[in-house]
Amino acid sequence: MAARGIGSGIASGIASGITSGEVTAYARTVRGSGPGLLVAHGAGGSVEANYGPVLETLAAARTVVGVDYPGTGATPRATSPLRLDDLADQLVAAADAEGLDRFAVSGYSLGGAVAVRIAARHPERVTALLLTATLARPDHDVRLTVEVWRTLAEAGDLDTLARFTMPRALSEEALRSLTDEQVAAALTESAATTPPGTADHADLVTRFDVRADLARIAAPTLVTVTTKDRLVPPAVQRELAAGITGARVAELPTGHLPFAELPDAWGTLMVEFLAETAG
Repeated sequence: MAARGIGSGIASGIASGITSGEVTAYARTVRGSGPGLLVAHGAGGSVEANYGPVLETLAAARTVVGVDYPGTGATPRATSPLRLDDLADQLVAAADAEGLDRFAVSGYSLGGAVAVRIAARHPERVTALLLTATLARPDHDVRLTVEVWRTLAEAGDLDTLARFTMPRALSEEALRSLTDEQVAAALTESAATTPPGTADHADLVTRFDVRADLARIAAPTLVTVTTKDRLVPPAVQRELAAGITGARVAELPTGHLPFAELPDAWGTLMVEFLAETAG
């Protein structure tokens, strides 16, 4: 869901790289100082959209680095299908550019798969792994839902897309708490801010599978399950956690958008785990 974050003043840079055989540029967000923390955003989002409400909290004691995937933020849209390896490589390249030899990695939704891939491929560099509202692969429920999401985005029917995603992205309680006027305003904003690369992101969600990476993860891992999630079912999130040796599971009573429903609680969970485990 293209939900905009409330953070402002994010410093951006341009990171050159290769995506699916083509030269592109990934917009980079850098905030704070101290030990490294990479953040990987979700499909249809961006660093600001998904991490904006918690960036200040995370950056209070760390150098937070993220990149916007093709077709969101200031990153141009790709001309060929996205690959998980490319997103992971671009985020690690951004860490290299910022002089971060070792780092923790936080991944939200699709970004969780990106984070898993990084942790599996660079065990000597990853000090901690934080996964929220994520999955190792799409089950039938997720895949069928995301295929509709992709189709609506490809067709440019952003009003229908907003109406389709809102009740799946928010918890029942959060949606019920909104007035008619608030729902209308949220739908308008969602349609107006849907990134052009949303269909590409959704397509990747239907294809990725990081189950083989889970057993290779050596870093201390926190899996935050969004227990009222109607987009990525909690059972699918727990399946991922079960595949990571020693993973700690925390619960947040929120839908798929913890940064919108419970940003303070989400930020606190991550900061406390990092304080316990990461260098």
